[in-house]
Amino acid sequence: MNVGESLIKLCQDSGIYALFSDPKPLIMIAIACVLMYLAVVKKYEPLLLMPIAFGMLLTNLPIAGMYNQELFAGGHTNWSLFGGAVLLDSSALTNPVAYTFTAQGAVMDAAGNMLGQIVDAITAGGAFNAAGALVAADGSILANSAQIIISSAGAYLADGQVFTVSGQLLATAGKVITPGMLDYLYLGVKLGIYPCLIFLGVGCMTDFGPLIANPKSLLLGAAAQLGIFMTYVGTQLLGFTSQESSSIGIIGGADGPTAIFVTTRLAPHLLGPIAVAAYSYMALVPVIQPPIMKALTTKEERKIVMKPLRQVSKKEKIIFPIMITVFVALLVPSAAPLIACLMLGNLFKESGVVERLTKTAGNELMNIVTIFLGFTVGATATATTFLSLQTIEIMCMGVVAFGFGTAGGVLLAKLMNLFLKEKINPLIGGNIMCKVTGKKVNPLIGSAGVSAVPMAARVSQVVGQKENPANFLLMHAMGPNVAGVIGSAIAAGVLMALFG
Repeated sequence: MNVGESLIKLCQDSGIYALFSDPKPLIMIAIACVLMYLAVVKKYEPLLLMPIAFGMLLTNLPIAGMYNQELFAGGHTNWSLFGGAVLLDSSALTNPVAYTFTAQGAVMDAAGNMLGQIVDAITAGGAFNAAGALVAADGSILANSAQIIISSAGAYLADGQVFTVSGQLLATAGKVITPGMLDYLYLGVKLGIYPCLIFLGVGCMTDFGPLIANPKSLLLGAAAQLGIFMTYVGTQLLGFTSQESSSIGIIGGADGPTAIFVTTRLAPHLLGPIAVAAYSYMALVPVIQPPIMKALTTKEERKIVMKPLRQVSKKEKIIFPIMITVFVALLVPSAAPLIACLMLGNLFKESGVVERLTKTAGNELMNIVTIFLGFTVGATATATTFLSLQTIEIMCMGVVAFGFGTAGGVLLAKLMNLFLKEKINPLIGGNIMCKVTGKKVNPLIGSAGVSAVPMAARVSQVVGQKENPANFLLMHAMGPNVAGVIGSAIAAGVLMALFG
């Protein structure tokens, strides 16, 4: 090889050449830069958007190899690849009838010895017949020979290479995967560890007093979950399965941890786009909600001033998390891990006897988990998997979910005000409350019924003060806001119980 050929090969092996030979990573890098701009310049929840955007930027740099998709192909963790198993070459399977395939995609011989690893398992009811053809449960032929091995999640092996069903080359068979830092950190997402730890920190930082002082706020929090169920119906019409629709619908609760928790159990193959959508839209709550709030309320409604809340005793604040934990664990056991962590964190805070634990869970631990979760979630947004029609549908339905969730709380507050003497500011979702209690609710607090704590409550405060600078809705909005967290967790538990 002469000098010229060596230089050409050097250029072709560089990330710059790969970047310009395929425009898809450039699109993802542009999206990452937009998210970074929103985080740094516009200050839209930078704690979330900055690590997500940087992870997205890093994973789409060609040949970086920061995130190994093969380790999590098919929506589950391929533990044998973490242990150094070799991706099988299809030519090694000369007599497919003699082999069995585990749920993790490992290939075993008749004696029970592991021969190697396929990227994903054959879980679609397929089996090999005596002729070596892979047939589905209904008898239809999926593959005519062992040269093509198809899995339910779209991974297949052909001519010594591992592809997704869309044609994306994942790896060359015979390759041994070397897990990196991001791969190990991502396990916290896959195993549902980060969502529970996030809820623990949220509980330590949140005052449940406004909800206890005004229990009717639970209605506004429940109304804001309309986005979850409307999105479920919409995704069903688009052709998603019940499990996939349930996972996408949770985006409407504006609750990223819950969305991840549900998706890892019902639709793990959609974890990347759902997690990115959930956290991106959470960060964009100040952009998405105000137009909807203003469109559904009048200037007079937004000016409604609500009376100060009553003082809540320490005893009430200690009993409340214990009572809610027991109630939810008995009613919806699937939601117990999230609610238990949330209430444990709040119990730390309100008991006053474990100050060090409260400080650690609400600050240091919360910050660490936020970095890990945001960075790894962003790293899953690779161009080949993210830029698809399915992802676009998920992102679009995420906006619909947020819209219906915001509208549900505001409209319920407006309904309540029809029956109340003292108005509730609809921005916090209190219109319906007014009808029930006889005291008017500012409908703006209804929009805070989504689970983005305390972002949604702050939006209610900001929108309300633009109409009446002397109006302070923040504490009133925190009631529906906290109720929304509990409501989205319960809704998630119901969906997991129905379709898990």
